[in-house]
Amino acid sequence: MAGPPHVRELTVDDLTDAWHLGRRAFGSDPQPAPQATVAVPGLTRYGAFDDTSRLLGKAVDLHHEQWWSGRAVPAADVGGVAVAPEARGRGVARALLTGLLRGAHERGAAVSALFPTVTAPYRACGWDVAGVMRTVDVPTVALPRHRPAPHLSVRAGAPEDMPAVVALYERLARDRRGLLTRRGDLFDRHTTADTLPFDGLTLVEDDGHLVGYASWDRGRGYGDDAVLTVHDVLATTADAARELAGVLASWHSVTPTLRLRLLDGDAVSAHLPLEAVREHEQEPWMHRPVDVTRAVAARGWPTHTRGTVEFTLTDELAEWNTGTWRLTVADGAAELTRSTAEADLHLSVRGFALLYSGASTGASVADAGLLRATGADPRALDLLAAGGAAHLLDYF
Repeated sequence: MAGPPHVRELTVDDLTDAWHLGRRAFGSDPQPAPQATVAVPGLTRYGAFDDTSRLLGKAVDLHHEQWWSGRAVPAADVGGVAVAPEARGRGVARALLTGLLRGAHERGAAVSALFPTVTAPYRACGWDVAGVMRTVDVPTVALPRHRPAPHLSVRAGAPEDMPAVVALYERLARDRRGLLTRRGDLFDRHTTADTLPFDGLTLVEDDGHLVGYASWDRGRGYGDDAVLTVHDVLATTADAARELAGVLASWHSVTPTLRLRLLDGDAVSAHLPLEAVREHEQEPWMHRPVDVTRAVAARGWPTHTRGTVEFTLTDELAEWNTGTWRLTVADGAAELTRSTAEADLHLSVRGFALLYSGASTGASVADAGLLRATGADPRALDLLAAGGAAHLLDYF
């Protein structure tokens, strides 16, 4: 690689080479999935090339939305980052992510999340760890049994029930922070397909209205190592949560283990034997702003929070974020405007990511070297962290 890599959107003609690059990086199946080598709505693929047009690396911008306190924020979530082994350590990933951020900014994205295989390269590009997506194992026999609620009905779901399932998920997700909306081209096919995207769907209804559901894959076998993988188990009432727990408990004779992702503090978690939970996998996820003004204006903010703080921000990959800013929060909304004042708080883009996602506080960000306060109290930037911690339930 003689000169710096050239980054551009991949064309259909590039996709076979991109798939082979990803297969070598991630050890995937020897045959491509149907969507791997064709154009797919709802995402943008980027490639980095040398001066001979050889593909050195690739990355995908997933056109998601994230819920932030009742408002859907346009996101450029990142997946499939891979660099050819011969080109690693030569700035290819940084060039790719710079190009991806620029393209995402041009299409109107505000924030970005990703699941890293290693955190250091992404931290060097402005992302930082905002949370951990936990997958846990629960002994099926430990789940509580109860008398079924007479006002609820339980039935198997079908493809035509998926719009109601998505609507229930949205009701629970929208007031959280960070959860995907599960809208758009990458998700819509699940609500219109002739088959379910998982083995089974269990619905709990109250007078015909959906109040809880569990989606699951059966797995193989019925011995001591058999596992029922639960993709979602969500409920809008305590009775529905207890009903779902009872249905899952009924698998104890053939699947001794349930594997699921918990949503902290929700109705279902309140009825699970958390003392019996064992960690199966932890997936740290990272966050960063694509455009700080959009990220602040697009999300919801706590209605009781009010205040103003000024700070400078440095973002080497997204220069439109660099400068001195005034953050104003009031009445459930916020605004970030350019300021000519001499700010005493100097924030890195990683520090912004940690505060925005509720993963840290101003004092802790300063302790980590991501915020420099010259004669000012770093806790003033707790205003940017208002709203609580973010979560993710979807791996991408």
